[in-house]
Amino acid sequence: MHQLPNDLAPFPIRPYRKAELAMLYCSAECVTNAMNTLSRWIRHNAPLREELQAVGYNKYRQCYTPREVKIIVKYLGEPGG
Repeated sequence: MHQLPNDLAPFPIRPYRKAELAMLYCSAECVTNAMNTLSRWIRHNAPLREELQAVGYNKYRQCYTPREVKIIVKYLGEPGG
């Protein structure tokens, strides 16, 4: 089986700590600012926020589930992309 180069491989959908996913989206920022930015993007994107709420998203939980990550990527695109 032929493997894609790393820069062409699809973004892995798996559980992510919130800080980890935020840093993937906002790598030039410090962790706190990256988390605040990702949180703000989620808050201000009504369809994203509603779909996350429909699958049981809890803003106080420290990790995103694979299902939540898939939804976030659906609306925000792949990190670094």
